[in-house]
Amino acid sequence: MNGIENSASLPVRTQFIFFTLLGDYILPNGGKIWTSDILSLMGPLDVSERAVRSTLSRMTRKGWISARKHGRRSRYTITPRGQALLQAGYERIFEPIFTDWDETWHLVAFSLPERRRKTRHELRKQLSWLGFGRLAPGTWISPHNRQRELADLFHDLRIEAFAEQFSGVHLGPSTGQELVKRCWDLQDLEKQYQDFVARYQPEYEHFAGLSPQEMCANAQECFIRRFWITHEFQALPLRDPNLPTQLLPPDWIGFTARRLVSDYRDHLNTPANKFIRAIMNEAGAADR
Repeated sequence: MNGIENSASLPVRTQFIFFTLLGDYILPNGGKIWTSDILSLMGPLDVSERAVRSTLSRMTRKGWISARKHGRRSRYTITPRGQALLQAGYERIFEPIFTDWDETWHLVAFSLPERRRKTRHELRKQLSWLGFGRLAPGTWISPHNRQRELADLFHDLRIEAFAEQFSGVHLGPSTGQELVKRCWDLQDLEKQYQDFVARYQPEYEHFAGLSPQEMCANAQECFIRRFWITHEFQALPLRDPNLPTQLLPPDWIGFTARRLVSDYRDHLNTPANKFIRAIMNEAGAADR
């Protein structure tokens, strides 16, 4: 199983790695984890103890996790704020393919004073994350109804007096596909999806050829592979507006990448969770 290149060689930031671990493994398993468990899980991902402890301290200060001492040991819990952030990320990353569009476009218009330049930059970043595309300065559009998310965003950034949202039908003169070309760079996104599939399809075929016994015997390796394909894939949906199928090419490679991730994650799920449970149960036994 060492014939496949380890994705951990890619440059990544520890905080983003830890967010993936929290959302994909810790939150579904109760949202609590000992420091020793974190180190045992991050070690196989080539993250140093020093980097882990620094990240834990930073994320605690930001209110995403909280720490509680139990004798000489510390146990971390994902806070409600952290849970909300992870849930929103999960819903965006694994959002279903958009097949039932009523041809309604949703528009955000804003104009912030120059003294709010940093806020304007953050707003643009968050709109892009929500799948909006820039139609014109201060005007962004999306086929998705993000009314609730936008209301929360306007409130958090304190820009209710500077931004509005609308919904309506596009009357032309351009076609829907021409509108898409103005607002999103699908060619660049397609290239990123192609690179992703080219990288991970051989890995998936390799593991798909292993027996269940071989998979379970290499549970740690399965955890590592499942972690990295999830971690590296999640950046793509955040750049992908998840446009309705009628606005996309019929052979859109984003669909291929989604199927690959779903199939590969499902295939590795049982042995990966076996590895996780073994570590967390061992820590629980030590606590008792």
